Amino acid sequence: MSASPFESVLSLLIRQRGVLGCLVVGEADGIIVDSNVQVGIQSNVVAALAAALYRKARLCSAAAGLSTIGFLQLEAERGHICAIGRDGLVLVTLAEPRAHIGRIRGAMLESLSVLA
Repeated sequence: MSASPFESVLSLLIRQRGVLGCLVVGEADGIIVDSNVQVGIQSNVVAALAAALYRKARLCSAAAGLSTIGFLQLEAERGHICAIGRDGLVLVTLAEPRAHIGRIRGAMLESLSVLA
């Protein structure tokens, strides 16, 4: 059985302090392609939400003439959802409020080429 092409990226992200889970999802349908999440995380819900947010943000950015979307971050009282995408796939990270988003963002941007 061969390893997923996303395994190394997900392993790198899940090791970041405060990260609860990371997923690769289809932008159009929110279906999980691969994931690495802690027990108790409702990964299907996170995947669907993140894909919808990313898709809407991408469409809004294009409609406003702002070109392509870079890094998307949703900040809430109990944590963060971060997303970047390419070629119909979205890399999603779910993190605790105390997580260092700058480091997570950097790791996600470095990993973007894997989605191609």
